Amino acid sequence: MKILVLGTRGIPDVLGGVETHCQELYPRLVDLGCDIRLITRTPYVAIENRAKSYNGVQLKHIFAPKKKSIEAIVHTFLGVLYARFYCPDILHVHAIGPSLMVPLARLLGLRVVVTHHGPDYDRQKWGVWAKRILKLGEYGAAKFSNQIIVISNVIGKILETKYNRAGTILIHNGVNLAVKDNNCDYIHSLGLVPGNFMIAVGRFVEEKGFHDLINAYKRLNSQDLKLVLVGDADHETVYSSSLKKMAHENGVILTGFIKGSKLQQIFTSAKLFVMPSYHEGLPIALLEAMSYDLPVLVSDIPANLEVELNNSDYFKLGDDDDFVNKLKMKSEQSDLPDYSKKLNKEYNWDIVAKETYKVYKELL
Repeated sequence: MKILVLGTRGIPDVLGGVETHCQELYPRLVDLGCDIRLITRTPYVAIENRAKSYNGVQLKHIFAPKKKSIEAIVHTFLGVLYARFYCPDILHVHAIGPSLMVPLARLLGLRVVVTHHGPDYDRQKWGVWAKRILKLGEYGAAKFSNQIIVISNVIGKILETKYNRAGTILIHNGVNLAVKDNNCDYIHSLGLVPGNFMIAVGRFVEEKGFHDLINAYKRLNSQDLKLVLVGDADHETVYSSSLKKMAHENGVILTGFIKGSKLQQIFTSAKLFVMPSYHEGLPIALLEAMSYDLPVLVSDIPANLEVELNNSDYFKLGDDDDFVNKLKMKSEQSDLPDYSKKLNKEYNWDIVAKETYKVYKELL
């Protein structure tokens, strides 16, 4: 079974929910007997790192302009043309931006599966025209794809309500059990003490709500608890620049993009994970924090609510007082949760791979 994957920036170790999803999913599908080729975007894979394969997944590196307004659409167009030449059994497209090219793919005779990772047009970073293009991509996926996988019930309901597209397949994101690292060399290099800091992880874009977190941290006025933001911006913007300035002015520690041992040390030694997002599909960063049995505090948006945490783990989005009060309560929490059974049952990458394989088989 020959599968071509399109819509991700690339693998391995490229920051992003879709990228993590693909990095975990496709080597497992190779193990299940699929012939997988994944198309990367050249700006995100340095020339010296452009390997031909990763854990059995073949990699095809195709040009993309590093400009957020046209990057996905240009790359996907070139990817679909390549797909016509490659002739896969299935073209698997990730996210609704790239799904704008689904009608073209079908016109070229390709079978198409789309994974809808969330209504990206709800993200604050996009202007009016970009939002319209993303909605058009969602329409293309709903009306022209052979099958749609959704990562949450919320997304499935959107497709059924807006486009009368029933019969979507729910397959959650997964998460690996934590690889804890009790070394503290990186922690100490940041001027931190294990257990005295809280973390938030993601790109520096408005919908992540990191500005709200910094404001809440400032109001918390804790002398013992530091705030660490793990991540950066793919494309430097007015917002990301102002966020970094705001962070420096309030004593917030910025790590930039990190991976491997550094990231493991951060998750292992943190006291609290916070996700103040305005928009998510099904947040892999939250699942990763849960794999480390970290106490979590997240916004009460539908995607986060679908994870079904305790009521005390949510704050009301837009309610600054509730955010600060919950942050204070969580910062004083001493007992640690145990999420292992929940994650193994509901968010298991091996199960995700088997369910995706089943979708392929049924389509063929």
